Amino acid sequence: MSTVNKFEYTMHPNQDYRTLTTQDLHRDIVNYYDDCYWDYRFAWINGKNLALHYGYWESDTKNHNDSLLNMNRKVAQQVSISASDYILDAGCGLGGSSIWLAETYGAKVLGITLSEQQVERATQFAEKRGVADRVSFKTADFCHIPFPEDSFDVVWGLESICYAVRKQDFVDEAYRVLHNGGRLVVADGFVNRNQFTEAEWKLFVGWLNGWAVPNLATPDQFRGYVDQAGFKDIDVRDISKEIFPSAVRMYRTAVINYLLQKTSRLFRLRNEVQDANFMAGLHQYHLYRQGVSGYGIISGVK
Repeated sequence: MSTVNKFEYTMHPNQDYRTLTTQDLHRDIVNYYDDCYWDYRFAWINGKNLALHYGYWESDTKNHNDSLLNMNRKVAQQVSISASDYILDAGCGLGGSSIWLAETYGAKVLGITLSEQQVERATQFAEKRGVADRVSFKTADFCHIPFPEDSFDVVWGLESICYAVRKQDFVDEAYRVLHNGGRLVVADGFVNRNQFTEAEWKLFVGWLNGWAVPNLATPDQFRGYVDQAGFKDIDVRDISKEIFPSAVRMYRTAVINYLLQKTSRLFRLRNEVQDANFMAGLHQYHLYRQGVSGYGIISGVK
């Protein structure tokens, strides 16, 4: 007799499904990135890429660093970035993409993040790289963008929009602050379905907990948000295959360091947030491998 997987859990839009939470999402996001800064510096980023995102791997991609920069390139190509663009980097992290856009295209960029620590570090990196005249950073919420209508040519969200509980709020704000003819581009993780088995749900919630993400949308849901806001020429690209080597790398790094992580946690050298981040590196791989999660680039024109 065959066994059929039973979907016991459903993820609905606009809800926070984390179980590791202070009940203040913004605080949890800031704590996550501030507490895990050295984890990223050790295991993922360097001073050149400053990339808090997956890489984009092609047949000629040589290494991890190149894949991270290649992701910037692919997202930029999606909306034809040029030197004349004024770009809002929504959820800029350490400023890696903002700095890269200024260096590569000569564009002017404003990055916003919830973390004051990230603003300070990103500003220092921009000064060190010689682009402080074109790149600046500010503490702000991309669901409540503190700028008037028609302020930007491009709104860029690279692995940041997943942090919005209501993704529609961000998309509506992006539409408001864009010039007519302005472009929105989002590259992020998604779920390929909103129903889960018990085993899948355990992995998924562990992933959300680890990265302080409240929920994920399906590609169709997010396309609907973009369409509802009024964007035209909507383009959706599934690049799950191209980011999967990054998921594998993250998983292998976690496996190699598993004993060290557990020992450090036992002796309270690492906190609960850092421990959850470590476990997310294991969970994300299984969800991508099983096809529960995916990754895409979505763009639209105002």
